[in-house]
Amino acid sequence: MSTKNVFTNGLWKENVIFTQLLALCPLMAVTTTATNGLGMGAVTTLVLVASNLLVSLIRSIVPNQIRIPIFTLLIAALVTLVDLGMNAWMHDLHKVLGLFIALIVVNCAILGRAEAYAMKNPPVLAMLDGLGMGLGFTLSMTIMGGCREILGSGTLFSGASLLLGPHFKFMELHVLPGYHGFLLMLLPPGGFIMMGLLLCAIRISKRLLAGKNAPATTTPATEGGCHV
Repeated sequence: MSTKNVFTNGLWKENVIFTQLLALCPLMAVTTTATNGLGMGAVTTLVLVASNLLVSLIRSIVPNQIRIPIFTLLIAALVTLVDLGMNAWMHDLHKVLGLFIALIVVNCAILGRAEAYAMKNPPVLAMLDGLGMGLGFTLSMTIMGGCREILGSGTLFSGASLLLGPHFKFMELHVLPGYHGFLLMLLPPGGFIMMGLLLCAIRISKRLLAGKNAPATTTPATEGGCHV
């Protein structure tokens, strides 16, 4: 597999959420706004890249029989560092995401990439794989959060200044002025509904693209009319 494919696979073809249907717990709980989805995705991407790098570096010295506990401890240490850093420098956002940051430790996508890819490949490719998977996860979380936020409260990227700083307050948009909101979309049931709608849209678009790219087939004409 080329270096480009290692990176791009995670963005779409092997997307953690929309293709593999992993990490649904933070997806349903956190994505009430696009900002929350972006923040959770960024944290998960950081942990993915770091864990893939470390697993690749130590893969030759880790006994095969205890590799899973070691990988889990490694991921837990990285998540703890990220959690402490966010609590120190992004405290307001940490108050929103704090509970779910700890759950990154048991995110199947992170342990899965460590086991399936980083354990078998050199550090540079492992980091690219983690970055691609992380960015695909971040994109999915942000799209999901944006859709739910627009339908639920009529805004987009509410609280962006908490994540990116006061200079990015311009991103906080009132998409539907005077909209009173639809509470269901901000609750877990609304997350499942939006997930279903997005998966449906993705599958329809894939079928349309597959039909458009399929070569046209022609039926050869028979001479002399119909033969029985």
